[in-house]
Amino acid sequence: MKALHMIAFILLVVGGLNWLLVAFDYNLVDSILGAGSAGAMIVYVLVGLSAIWEVLTHKKNCRNCNPSGM
Repeated sequence: MKALHMIAFILLVVGGLNWLLVAFDYNLVDSILGAGSAGAMIVYVLVGLSAIWEVLTHKKNCRNCNPSGM
């Protein structure tokens, strides 16, 4: 499960940084994979699923939320 947590975390960082760039009118995912492409859609779906996974498993994985040490 640790590997899945790390993948989800990395995808959330990618998504967050992309949204930061979108605020400045630049979409990195669309620039790399093409706007509206299947690849971009897959990245967006994976980022969304990662967010859902992290919401559901955060308390168990977070040392600050679960000080008993996982």
